[in-house]
Amino acid sequence: MSGRPVARPGRISARHVRGLGAALVAVAALVAAANAGPAPTTDPAPGQQVAVQGR
Repeated sequence: MSGRPVARPGRISARHVRGLGAALVAVAALVAAANAGPAPTTDPAPGQQVAVQGR
Protein backbone atom coordinates (compact mmCIF):
# COMPACT_ATOMS: atom_id res chain seq x y z
CA MET A 1 0.00 0.00 0.00
CA SER A 2 1.20 3.51 -0.79
CA GLY A 3 -0.25 5.10 2.34
CA ARG A 4 -2.47 7.44 0.34
CA PRO A 5 -6.20 7.19 0.87
CA VAL A 6 -7.97 5.69 -2.11
CA ALA A 7 -11.33 7.14 -3.08
CA ARG A 8 -14.07 4.76 -3.94
CA PRO A 9 -14.84 4.55 -7.65
CA GLY A 10 -17.51 7.04 -8.66
CA ARG A 11 -16.84 9.42 -5.77
CA ILE A 12 -15.03 12.75 -5.83
CA SER A 13 -12.58 13.52 -3.05
CA ALA A 14 -13.12 16.54 -0.80
CA ARG A 15 -9.97 18.17 -2.19
CA HIS A 16 -11.35 18.03 -5.72
CA VAL A 17 -14.73 19.34 -4.59
CA ARG A 18 -13.04 22.34 -2.94
CA GLY A 19 -10.98 22.99 -6.07
CA LEU A 20 -14.03 22.79 -8.30
CA GLY A 21 -15.92 25.14 -5.98
CA ALA A 22 -13.07 27.65 -6.05
CA ALA A 23 -12.94 27.49 -9.84
CA LEU A 24 -16.68 28.11 -10.10
CA VAL A 25 -16.44 31.12 -7.77
CA ALA A 26 -13.57 32.53 -9.83
CA VAL A 27 -15.48 32.12 -13.08
CA ALA A 28 -18.59 33.72 -11.57
CA ALA A 29 -16.51 36.70 -10.39
CA LEU A 30 -14.96 37.12 -13.85
CA VAL A 31 -18.34 36.96 -15.56
CA ALA A 32 -19.82 39.49 -13.12
CA ALA A 33 -16.88 41.83 -13.68
CA ALA A 34 -17.15 41.51 -17.45
CA ASN A 35 -20.86 42.32 -17.40
CA ALA A 36 -20.48 45.30 -15.06
CA GLY A 37 -19.28 47.55 -17.87
CA PRO A 38 -17.40 50.81 -17.55
CA ALA A 39 -18.29 53.31 -14.86
CA PRO A 40 -20.30 56.32 -16.01
CA THR A 41 -18.28 59.45 -16.60
CA THR A 42 -18.92 62.62 -14.66
CA ASP A 43 -18.51 65.42 -17.17
CA PRO A 44 -18.11 68.88 -15.63
CA ALA A 45 -20.61 71.56 -16.56
CA PRO A 46 -19.65 73.39 -19.80
CA GLY A 47 -18.73 76.60 -17.95
CA GLN A 48 -16.48 74.78 -15.46
CA GLN A 49 -14.02 73.14 -17.84
CA VAL A 50 -10.38 73.73 -16.90
CA ALA A 51 -7.72 74.08 -19.58
CA VAL A 52 -4.60 71.99 -18.92
CA GLN A 53 -1.36 73.97 -19.43
CA GLY A 54 1.57 72.28 -21.18
CA ARG A 55 4.85 72.00 -19.24
